[in-house]
Parts: sequence; C-alpha cells; structure tokens
Amino acid sequence: MNNLVRFFLIIVVVSGILLGTISHLNTSQGYSGNNTLTVYNWGDYIDVELIKRFEKETGIKVIYETFDSNEAMMTKIQQGGTSYDVAVPSEYTIDKMRQDDLLIPLDHSKLPNLKNIDQRFMDLPFDPDNKYSVPYFWGTVGVVYNPSMINGKKITSWNDLWDPALKNEILLIDGAREVMGMGLNSLGYSLNDTNKKHLQEAKTKLDKLTPNVKAIVGDEIKMLMANEEASIGLVWSGDASEIMSENEDLDYVVPKEGSNLWFDNMVIPKTAKNVDGAHKFINFMLDPEVAAQNTDYVGYSTPNKAALKHLPKEVVEDERFYPSPELTEKLEVYENLGKRNLAYYNELFLQFKMHRK
Repeated sequence: MNNLVRFFLIIVVVSGILLGTISHLNTSQGYSGNNTLTVYNWGDYIDVELIKRFEKETGIKVIYETFDSNEAMMTKIQQGGTSYDVAVPSEYTIDKMRQDDLLIPLDHSKLPNLKNIDQRFMDLPFDPDNKYSVPYFWGTVGVVYNPSMINGKKITSWNDLWDPALKNEILLIDGAREVMGMGLNSLGYSLNDTNKKHLQEAKTKLDKLTPNVKAIVGDEIKMLMANEEASIGLVWSGDASEIMSENEDLDYVVPKEGSNLWFDNMVIPKTAKNVDGAHKFINFMLDPEVAAQNTDYVGYSTPNKAALKHLPKEVVEDERFYPSPELTEKLEVYENLGKRNLAYYNELFLQFKMHRK
C-alpha cells in the first residue's frame, strides 16, 4: 500500500513539474492567458500585417484559426474545446448563437471606435442594439457576367438567367440559401419565405434553369469565371470584386427584384478567456485606417463610414459594391429560419442538384 501511495505521489510531483515548465515556456513566449488572443475567422479574411501591428501595439499574441462555414464555426464553439476570444459569424448565425447563449455581451464603453460604423448597419434585427456583435464586412449576392461572351446582353433581372440562349453558361455557388433565394426572388417572394407552396414553386422554377447551369461549385468559381470557363456566375459581391480584378471584361449586378444583404460581424464567444483583449482587438479593427487597409486587402465592402475617406474614390463610389441607400432598402438580410425550415431549404436544394444529374 505504501508503494502505491509513493507511486501516486511521484506522478503528482512529476505532473506538477511538467505543468510548471509548460506554463513558464508559454509565459516566456508570450502565450499566457492575459496576453494571448485566439481569433476564429473565415479564410483569407484579414490582412496579416494588421495582426502583426496589433501584436506590436498591445503586446498581445494572436493565435489565428479559420473556418469555412458558419455551421462548422458554431459547432466548434458549442463543443468548447478551444477558447476562442473573437469570432466572425454571419448575421443569421449570430441570431442563433445569442439565442443559444453562446455569446458574451459587448461592453460598448471599451469600443470607442464603434462610432465609425455607418448607422445603416447598426441595430439590425439579428442583433438589436448591437448587444453582441459589431459589423466587420458586408455585401450582396448577385450576378457576375461577361457581356462579350453573351453577345453584349446586359443582365438586370434574375429572370434573365432563364434565357434559353444561356444554355450551359451559368455557374452557381453551392449554397442553399443563395440558390433558393434566387428562385424565390425571381418570383417576387422573400428570401426568408417559409411558405412550402412558395418554396416548391421556387424549386420547380430552378429545375427549369437546369439546362443553363454548367456546374454548382465552391470557391473555385472565382478562378473559373476569371478564366472565362463560363459567362455568368451567382456569387457574393466580394468574390465578384476579386474576379473582376483578374478579368476586366466582367461586370457585376444586383438584380432589380432584390437580393441578399449579408453581414459578417465580430463577436466574443462564451469560450473567451481574454475578454479585455477581445475588446481591444475589435476596437482596433474599427479604427478607420485599419479598416481601410483591411478592406483594400480583402475586397469586401466596409461598414466603417470613417474608413471610406481612406479608400480610393473609384472604389467607394462604385454602386455595384457600395449600393445606394435606396437599393439597400430593397435587399434582405437572411433570418434564422430555425432547424426545421432550414432543413427543408437544404432538402429542396439537394433535390435541385440531383435533378441536374
């Protein structure tokens, strides 16, 4: 029995030494809890030079991890295996996360740069009073197209895509809300419609689009469109901007019936270990010059009104990517539809994809 006790005592002592050594190494390398910040963001969605600048200015070491979908991000935060201090989910996910008690309320007194955000993008239904989130980037869903490949035709309406002359010319992003939303908008319905009759009607109409659809793809749509593998693509506005920078023959339009107005916002998850550091990081990203540099790197539209004066005039006056208030009023933010309705959207979208085969 004494040998057993001695054995456990040795394990305890050795474990203590190991933990102490790890703690010392982490601290000496800048990885202690108070000066480390773990940021969880979309891939290639921040200028890495800004991370270096934040680290230099604050002494806080940033550990940067990426995700490729809101669902993957939310699942990992729910599991709690990693102590993420800042995350950047989209609007409907923020709504769900706050309902599921996965977010820490923001202390606005620690975010003086919040005043720089355009009031059009504050106090939206998915986060009243911006209690939990701060706008990071925003944009639209629309059509990028090459007029020279379709005999000079101009795309102005979703219904233009059903033209038989566009056979095998269209690429679609692999997203249920985006593709179903296109079908709903083309019929004059809301992007957040949950009427099953309307949804079936939209799916039936999408089936008729099948001859024109060349492929349903992911991020490779940018390369395919830039290389003129297709003449038309359903894309997010930021991707359109990147594609157009590679091929000047392309144009982008938000169809006249309306479309999606999306937001990615910064939040502090319940997993956060460095809440004070998280506020410092968010406030840093809201600085006008920082936001402008980040916008120039990423290519999406900034909600930071004060940052606009630091961006080229031809960028901020381009209504394709900074649409007028009159147009933004016609656009819809995705709502959290609930598990049952979202599952039905996904089911119809899967049926559409299977119909193509």
